[in-house]
Amino acid sequence: MRMNGENSVDSESQDKKESPGAASDFEFLQEKIKERPINKKKLLKRTIITASMAVLFGLLACLSFLLLEPVLNNWLYPEEEPEMVTFPQEQNEMLPEDMLTEGTTVSQEESETQDIHSSAHDDGEGQTAETKTAESASGVGTDVYDPDRESAAAEGTGARESDESDVHENSLAPDYLDGEDAREDHSEEERSETGGMSAGELAENQEEVTPYELLKPYQTQYEELYKIYGEVVSGMVTVTAVRSDVDWFNNTVQSEGTTAGVIIANNNRELLILSRKSSLDGAETIRISFCDSTDAEAVIKQYDQNTDLAVLAVDLKNIEEGTLGSITVAALGSSISSGITGSPVIAIGNLFGYNKDTVCYGMVTSKGNVVTMADSEYKMMTTDIYAGTNPSGILINMKGEVIGIIDNSHNHDDTRNLLSAIGITELKGLIAKLSNGERIPYLGIYAQDISAQVRTEMGLPQGAYIVDIDMDSPAMRKGLQKGDIVVRVGLQDIKSAADYMNVLRNVQAESSINIVVQRAGVEAYEEMHFVVQTE
Repeated sequence: MRMNGENSVDSESQDKKESPGAASDFEFLQEKIKERPINKKKLLKRTIITASMAVLFGLLACLSFLLLEPVLNNWLYPEEEPEMVTFPQEQNEMLPEDMLTEGTTVSQEESETQDIHSSAHDDGEGQTAETKTAESASGVGTDVYDPDRESAAAEGTGARESDESDVHENSLAPDYLDGEDAREDHSEEERSETGGMSAGELAENQEEVTPYELLKPYQTQYEELYKIYGEVVSGMVTVTAVRSDVDWFNNTVQSEGTTAGVIIANNNRELLILSRKSSLDGAETIRISFCDSTDAEAVIKQYDQNTDLAVLAVDLKNIEEGTLGSITVAALGSSISSGITGSPVIAIGNLFGYNKDTVCYGMVTSKGNVVTMADSEYKMMTTDIYAGTNPSGILINMKGEVIGIIDNSHNHDDTRNLLSAIGITELKGLIAKLSNGERIPYLGIYAQDISAQVRTEMGLPQGAYIVDIDMDSPAMRKGLQKGDIVVRVGLQDIKSAADYMNVLRNVQAESSINIVVQRAGVEAYEEMHFVVQTE
C-alpha cells in the first residue's frame, strides 16, 4: 500500500514537470479572431453602384414597357379597323313650286294638243254642219227650205244680221243661238270683273302661284329686320379678357373670356364702350374687337357693382382711321313709351356664349317689372326670345335705338332662358356718370314705397321704407336698420323710394350726408339722425 501511494505521488510530480513543455509545444495553435475593419469608401461606392443599377434597370423597364405596350395591347386586344366615313350625295329634290310649274306645263301642253285636234275636227266637219242641221230639223235626209220658219227665227233672235250662207243655220236653230248670246254676255261680265281674264285663265293663274310667292311678304319682313340689324351692328364690339394661369407643370397659359359691348360715346379723346364688369374680373389685358375685325386695347374707366356695368375706354390714337370710319355710336332710345309692350325688338350680342355677335327677333312681352338693388331701382323688360342663361348685349327697337341692356340674372327659374333686359331710360344717368369717370355712391340700402292704404291703416310716416341693408355696408355700420323709414336726405324731403334714389345719384362718392329716419318705438315713431359716408 505504501508503495502504491509513493508511485502515484511520483507520477503526479512527473506530470507537473512535463506540462510546461507540452503547453509550449501547442502554443502556436492558439489564435485570436479580430473583426475586420469597415471600409467606408468601398461601402459607399458599392451603394452608389447598386442604386445606379437600380435606377438604370427601372428606366430600361419603363422604356421597354412603353415600346412593347402597344404591341402587347394590340396582340391581346386587337382593334377593329375604323370604317370609312361617307355621306350620301344629295339628290336634286324638286321644290313644290317646280312641281306645280311642271304640272301646269303638262296640262297646258295637253290642252294645246286637244285644241289642235278639235280645230282639225271642226275644219273637217264644217262642210257638212249645215246639211246635218237641216236634216235634224226636218227629220228627213233632204235639205228643205221653209221661209215661214226663217222669218220666225229672225224675229226670235232680234233681227240678227246674217249672210246668205248662214240662212239655214239661223233659221233652223234659233233657241240654241239665244243661249249662246246669253253665255257670251255673261262671260264678258266675268272678264270685266277679273281684269279681262276668263274663268279658265283665272284658274290657270291661281294654279301657277307658288309657295314662295305666298311667303314673299313674310320673307320681306325679315329682310327689313335684318337691314335694321345691319345698321346697328357696326356699333357692337366683342370684349375679350385675357388672363394668365399656371397649369400642372408650372407652365404659364392664357385664358380668355368674352362678352358683348356697345359703343356709347366718343369724347374726342376716347371711345367709350359699355359692357359687363364680371366678365372682366382678373383680366391682365382687355382687348376690343371691332366690326372690321381690328383690335385695340382698353381699360376700365369706371363701373357700378350693383348693375354689373362698366364703361371701357379705348384711346383714339390706338384706333385706325379706317376703323373709326366704319364704326358707329349707338343711339339710346326710350324704354318707358306706352306702346312698347307687344312691339317687335331685335336682340344683338353674345346671346348663346359664342364669340361672334348673334341676332334674334322677337317682341316685348312685358315691361315695368321692378328690380330692386342697393340704393337703386330699375325696370326690367321681358321678351319671347330664347337665349342662353348668361347672355350679354342690347335690345333695339325698329328705329335702331337701344331700349335695353340684356341681363338675365334677375329671371325666375322657369324663365331663365327667356331674354330680359334692364330699361335704358333708368340707366341713362348711371351710364353718363360712368362715362365721365365718376364713382357711383353706395350706402347699401334697399328701399321701397309705402302705399297710401298701408300708411293710413298702420299710421306710418311717409317716406322710403328700408326693406333690407347690405351686410357691412356704410348704412349698417352707422346704425341704420331694416324697418326704418327715410324721411330726409340732406336738405331734401323723401316721399318715396324714387326720391331717395334720385337724391343719392347726385351725391358724390366718399362724401358725408345727413340721413333722417323714423324708427318705430314703444308707443310711436321716433326721429333719428345719422351721418353716413358713402363709398
